Amino acid sequence: MDSTDRITTRLSPKQRWTLVMSCLAVALVIASMAALYTALPEIAGRTGATQQQLTWIVDSYTLALACLVLPAGALGDRYGRRAVLIFGLLLFSVASATPLLLDGPAWLIGARAAAGAGAALVMPSTLSLLTAGFPPARRGNAVGIWAGVAGAGAVLGIVGSGLLLERWSWLSVFVAMTVAGVALLIAGFTIPESIDDQRPAMDPWGATTVMLAVGLIVVGAIEAPVRGWLDPVVISTFACGVAGAVTFVFIELRVEHPLLDVRLFAGRGFGSGTASVTVQFLVTFGVFMLLVQYLQLILGYRPLTSALAMAPMVVPLMAISMVAPWLAERFGLRIPTFVGLMVLGIGLLAMARLDLDSTYLDLLWPLLVMSAGLGLCTAPATAAIIAGTPVEKHGVAAAVNDAAREVGAAIGIAIAGSILAAGYSSRIAPALPRLPEQTRGPVADSLAAALQITERAGPQAAPLADFAKAAFIHGAQQASLALGFIAVAAAVLVAAWAPGNRRHLTRPDAGAVHAGRTRSDSPIG
Repeated sequence: MDSTDRITTRLSPKQRWTLVMSCLAVALVIASMAALYTALPEIAGRTGATQQQLTWIVDSYTLALACLVLPAGALGDRYGRRAVLIFGLLLFSVASATPLLLDGPAWLIGARAAAGAGAALVMPSTLSLLTAGFPPARRGNAVGIWAGVAGAGAVLGIVGSGLLLERWSWLSVFVAMTVAGVALLIAGFTIPESIDDQRPAMDPWGATTVMLAVGLIVVGAIEAPVRGWLDPVVISTFACGVAGAVTFVFIELRVEHPLLDVRLFAGRGFGSGTASVTVQFLVTFGVFMLLVQYLQLILGYRPLTSALAMAPMVVPLMAISMVAPWLAERFGLRIPTFVGLMVLGIGLLAMARLDLDSTYLDLLWPLLVMSAGLGLCTAPATAAIIAGTPVEKHGVAAAVNDAAREVGAAIGIAIAGSILAAGYSSRIAPALPRLPEQTRGPVADSLAAALQITERAGPQAAPLADFAKAAFIHGAQQASLALGFIAVAAAVLVAAWAPGNRRHLTRPDAGAVHAGRTRSDSPIG
């Protein structure tokens, strides 16, 4: 598509409004993933939730979202993407309002899981509304904006919750999510419906096996930092998840109308795009887990200050995401993927040099480098996934993109958490025999618990606090190094797989034998 076509292919007002709605909705569901990080200490104090319950209050949302996103994308393709978006926002809003009435730990876990199910319906619909309803000349720009907003969603969630917690209690976070969900639910009726003339049949066996496979893998990733990677429960959970994935592939290769044609992964654009998205979110959410603790426990920032300290990441991420699709169309997927992942890895390796004497400025420039790399490779990878599927399967393609994000995020948090815990434990161990028996367990568990004990003990415990901080820094350095090496290795491997020419991103609905025309009850073209 040349520059003249781009200039003459203008977005209609309805298309622009659809883009705004899609971006707001995806920002809400991703912000909700990270919004509770800063509220967990208050939730524990007010509800009596244990550490394990706190983990599941956060992770039940991610688990439900990861399990259900592929079947949810198929529902949107078959029954209407706007309808599924609206129903997902309804479920998300009701679930987010539940803790306002029932705030016990078990209710919180259940409410977050239900909100994750609603998010699974929302997330693929936001992207497939754009790809199915926008002309090819403008689709790349729309995907770039969507990807930039999606990438910045976690930071926006942390900043938003930090602002709320400065003035109100942890319940204000759920009030905000409920109000935002209801507002978008009402606004959702103003965008056009998107239904393909050729509606793909549902694949119940494929949906069941993929939910089991993804769910078990994510549960294994969640439990690994707590139990250890060699724990029998973790190993068996991962093994069952892999067996479920193999069963899913076996089914999809034989059914007449598969939920996901797994042969698409043989396509270099689709396969390398999916791998790139997985790695991006693996390292990004892994480092977010380190950052929140570093800012609050080492630099001593309040929740709001720590959230605002991460906010500058949004600027290069959004700015570069806007031009990254143009770069990919001009140079192919390989160059943005290699450069983006390599820059992301360099930022992570730079973070591994932080120590007890580092300042915020020492942290800021690696953050900006990381966000620039993320902005460069996120939108092209998403565009490659969409371009590799027929239009009547764009909801499923969007769900593949979303599932890759969620699974990558869960594994990244597990890897970073495990390495951090192992590094901290090895360095703090020499101090434990000199401590009273009742304090050894908490000090060995985490820096946060150690600092609580030293604060109660007074100035004489300052050497222990410094020793515990040094142990945390050691673990965080090791985790950052591991994530950085993963990103650098992925830059080489995924870029070697990725196509080096533009046709993999610009060909119309690649892989479609027959692409059904999208019809709308209120055309947006």
